[in-house]
Amino acid sequence: MQRAGRKVGALSLAFASLALMGQREPVLVPEVSQSRVEVRQGFTGANLLLYGAIFDPGAPRAGPDAPSPYDIVVVLKGPAEPIRLREKERIAGIWMNAGSSDFRSAPSFFAVASSRPVDEIVDARTAAIYELGLDFIQLSPTGQIEAREQARFAQGLVEMREREGLYKDNPGGVRISEGVLYQARIALPSNVTTGRYTAETFAIADRRVLASATADIEVVKAGLEGQVVFAAQRWSLFYGLGAVALSLMMGWVAGRSFARS
Repeated sequence: MQRAGRKVGALSLAFASLALMGQREPVLVPEVSQSRVEVRQGFTGANLLLYGAIFDPGAPRAGPDAPSPYDIVVVLKGPAEPIRLREKERIAGIWMNAGSSDFRSAPSFFAVASSRPVDEIVDARTAAIYELGLDFIQLSPTGQIEAREQARFAQGLVEMREREGLYKDNPGGVRISEGVLYQARIALPSNVTTGRYTAETFAIADRRVLASATADIEVVKAGLEGQVVFAAQRWSLFYGLGAVALSLMMGWVAGRSFARS
């Protein structure tokens, strides 16, 4: 409760500061329920609440049931990573690799929540500029491949990660109250990649993006797993030598056990 009170106070302070500065354009003030998510042994995922307010000095004060003049779209993206997507084909009764495509920077996690379906809020060009949907993810393919084949592999990557729960699209997932306050819930699955995530919020009216803001979320390994990762990064040489020594010792113990039996 104390933390929530501090965040509400921060929103009020931001509003007052903008009013004093004579701000005329709408401004987004975003917050997240967790700026740090710790992945421990037995981690089953996390539910994030992304919320905030739209400050518009030129708009009249809205009542509790007043409709908002804005639509809100929230895009949560995980760290980008290179990936090679392979296609298998059955040849002479055997499944074999038939083709592949490389992507230089595909987001490890991508989720979109919006107050309405995105195609009702903006046109396709605007959606592509701001990546407002699974159809508009910028995947940065590499290598020489026909455009049609490239698009097919890109669609395959999106569908694969949708099945894994890593790519999500939730039209209607943003609730707006009192015309200015918004909130959206996005679930992180247990198989998320650690690193820095960015939550981008867009305020849209008349099919134009009028304001945007970004909040960061850190997903980190904690507990024993976190200590192992820290040791591997801090003392990489000793960690590698220790891993080799442990493998040799385990092989020697296994060999002795089989020899006795």
